[in-house]
Amino acid sequence: MSEQLPLVTPPQATTFADLALCEVLLNAVTKMGFERPTEVQQQAIPSILERKDMLVSAETGSGKTAAFLLPMLQNILSHTSTLFGTRALILSPTRELAQQTYAQCCEFAAATNIKTALITGGEDFKRQQSAVRRNVAVIVATPGRLVELINQQLVDFTQLDMLILDEADRMLDMGFSEAVLRIANYCQEQRQTLLFSATLTHYGVLKMADQLLNNHYKTLALNSLHQGHQNISQEFMVADDVEHKQKILAWLLLNESYDKALIFTNTRLRANSLQDPLRAQGLRVGVLHGEMDQRDRNRMMQLFREGVVNIIISTDLAARGLDVKGINLVINFEVPRTGINYIHRIGRTGRADELGLAILLVRSSEWNLMAGIQRFLHQKFTQRIVKEVGGSYKGPKKLKTSGKAVGSKTKEEPKKLKAKKVKVRLRDKKNIGKRRQPNQSPDTERNVE
Repeated sequence: MSEQLPLVTPPQATTFADLALCEVLLNAVTKMGFERPTEVQQQAIPSILERKDMLVSAETGSGKTAAFLLPMLQNILSHTSTLFGTRALILSPTRELAQQTYAQCCEFAAATNIKTALITGGEDFKRQQSAVRRNVAVIVATPGRLVELINQQLVDFTQLDMLILDEADRMLDMGFSEAVLRIANYCQEQRQTLLFSATLTHYGVLKMADQLLNNHYKTLALNSLHQGHQNISQEFMVADDVEHKQKILAWLLLNESYDKALIFTNTRLRANSLQDPLRAQGLRVGVLHGEMDQRDRNRMMQLFREGVVNIIISTDLAARGLDVKGINLVINFEVPRTGINYIHRIGRTGRADELGLAILLVRSSEWNLMAGIQRFLHQKFTQRIVKEVGGSYKGPKKLKTSGKAVGSKTKEEPKKLKAKKVKVRLRDKKNIGKRRQPNQSPDTERNVE
């Protein structure tokens, strides 16, 4: 299963020349007054040039426009095509942003033969029709006007190499979700897709990433995430071991108030192992994971939507794209491997104006993983204690400033030492070269326990 990891490696490229851009683009960068690549440019451009799908979270003014324009132009220049059709499509939420992106693209491509068209509402429709007929390589558009052209079959995206969604969170807030999906479905499937957003805590952004990006996409999070999930109460409960977690899980599902609940595990084996014990408690439980046949997965989702089953145990991969109303309880039976996975999981609840509850079950070996997620989100989870299912583990005795547990350095009981070779001084030089008698220990070298 693929994982969406935040790219936290320190920037390596100190100049634009380090980013493997061709000379014509480097000259354009210099002419436009760009001196050093920003953080988002340093980290995003290499992955985009490797043709990877990406979900990028960066604040306005961080240089994200150049972060996708430069590698986009580089790929077009590196892979020329004689076929008719647009090579790259950039969607913007507003006319103003589309105009800015178009202008910057034209400046970067000024010394090339790459043609760019701007398609937005409020402009002459016939002029835009003729613009796209000229086999332009790049189109910068707002979703509404582009859908009008698609409806009239005036654009050709069969040769599209790259689809870029700029400020995706804003597009969703403006109600362009259906239009964006319509456009994406009109593009060829074998394309690279980039999704740029000001935040990763917007549920719609995660849902769109699930639908449009492939399973191996990378996530780059460069902005603060602490502002999100205001409608979700985030708690954690400590547990002694897996059996203790099962007791806590059963208690929560039997005593919490919820319409529908999602339980997340890191593996399908763990998901399968939890189903029967919970059903034995009289709970209506189903399982969803990537190894299931698609027909079985569809049937389980239908049962979940209809409320016949109101609890689903799922892995991260199976939950991608899961969109069901009424989910107001998410329980992480195992701590997710990354902060991005955690965001994906709890983002299934607390949607719109609804309130949600997310509970994390944590063993001692998972404490530092949880601390890393809190540090990544700039958030602190509330510890919850339930006397009915209390255990012996209460959490670390000492914590570092990072929130991770301080490792204990207690002295261990004496253990049997491994055999060490100890050199022993020769007793008598006369014995050198003589054959040793049976049962006689060697004088030159022996093992000491």
